[in-house]
Amino acid sequence: MSVRRKTIRYRKLLAATLVAGIGLTGAACSDNGTGGTGGGGDANASAPLDPKTKVTITIDCMPPATKKPELKEWNEDVAAFHRSYPNVTVEGRSTTGQCEDPAAFAAQLKGGTEPDVFYTYFTDLPQVLDAGQAADVTPYVTARTVPTLGDIDPTVLNALKDGGKLYALPTSDYTMGVLINRRLFQQAGLNPDQPPTTWAEVRADARAIAKLGNGIAGYGEYSAGNNGGWHFTAEMYGLGGNVVNSTGTKADVDNAAGRQILQTLHEMRWTDDSMGQTQLLKWGDLQKEMVAGKLGMFLAAPDDITYMVETLGGHYEDYGMGPMPGGHATLFGGNDYMFKKTDSPDQIKAGIAWLNFKTLTMGKGQFDYARTKADGLPVGLPQPEFYTGATKRQDDRLKAASATMPVDNFRPFVDHPVPGRAEPPNAQQIYKVLDNAMSGVLTDRNANADSLLSTAQSQIDQILANGQ
Repeated sequence: MSVRRKTIRYRKLLAATLVAGIGLTGAACSDNGTGGTGGGGDANASAPLDPKTKVTITIDCMPPATKKPELKEWNEDVAAFHRSYPNVTVEGRSTTGQCEDPAAFAAQLKGGTEPDVFYTYFTDLPQVLDAGQAADVTPYVTARTVPTLGDIDPTVLNALKDGGKLYALPTSDYTMGVLINRRLFQQAGLNPDQPPTTWAEVRADARAIAKLGNGIAGYGEYSAGNNGGWHFTAEMYGLGGNVVNSTGTKADVDNAAGRQILQTLHEMRWTDDSMGQTQLLKWGDLQKEMVAGKLGMFLAAPDDITYMVETLGGHYEDYGMGPMPGGHATLFGGNDYMFKKTDSPDQIKAGIAWLNFKTLTMGKGQFDYARTKADGLPVGLPQPEFYTGATKRQDDRLKAASATMPVDNFRPFVDHPVPGRAEPPNAQQIYKVLDNAMSGVLTDRNANADSLLSTAQSQIDQILANGQ
């Protein structure tokens, strides 16, 4: 979900922009090349940045002062990067753009005030292209400049492309699955190492958990704040369906998969009584219920667990993950950095060098798990997930060696990967429509799934027609 699903997600709105210039010797702002070619004009674009090159780059999402461990690591990484590129000045910004306030992002794009290397979500690419603010970095991103490039999941890279051109590099991603309360599974006589993989199993496990009584629900679901439509979409993907057709021009919800989702939820809510009485839930509600010991499972990405532990006071050992029910596909999303249209070739090269060091190299930056552990930050969640092959195997080893949580709790999720599928076009508008279908079956015992889906189909068709 482009606005709500993100790894750096639990944000407090900053009232003002903090610009922290971390000066690296030998680089003056007058040498930053602003107003450059936007990615063109470099005859040797595929070559890494020459360490002798003097250039200044502004980088989004430097941790604010309130996040002391994260800011400490940022400063350490800037210093380490400086040892390889002594003539690059990195100016980190803790901004009110996508890092903290997504609503401000559009204003930044309109005014062209975003940093040279700026943070976006996978679903932001069309918006940035429409604003004319994206530099094509295709010739700059090669196995020379990003050595792990060949092991990045092609699905993730495709989400950052338009017309075959690459506009960003990923920093993190997520896929969705079943998040379970291991304690409640054990109390209900279920095996927490075998989370459900089909909707029939979800329903059976939810009934068993709900029988524990004391206000405990076996399964929870969203149906408000566009979150219900977001989950409906993920559930459709799991069953092999979609919410729009292959060309993105027509709705595709009034079908057998859509009816299976709504009918299953209706039966769990009204026949099984395994979903609790309170409905019209949105993001944050289910997490609170699970930490309180009142919920057995819900669909989520792994970073929900960090939120439950770090913010709500839960315990990592109490939670586990399984794959998306149905297993055909799962909704995925994530974060990336794009390059401003006016960046000079040297600024693009410097930005790629920074991102390669900070976010794309095993044992460094975000993958320096030993440091992360030493700084009291969590290690062990199966995220980011954008690597494959030898790089993924190395990441798994490094992560396990410094884990601060029982990584085996996520083994069913990690060992049974489900292909990721991106969000539909006009996602937020579509999710709002599908909220009505989800809330209908969860709040009305007499709801008619066929009628709800027919209405949603018509409304989504109108959204897609207006968006063309």
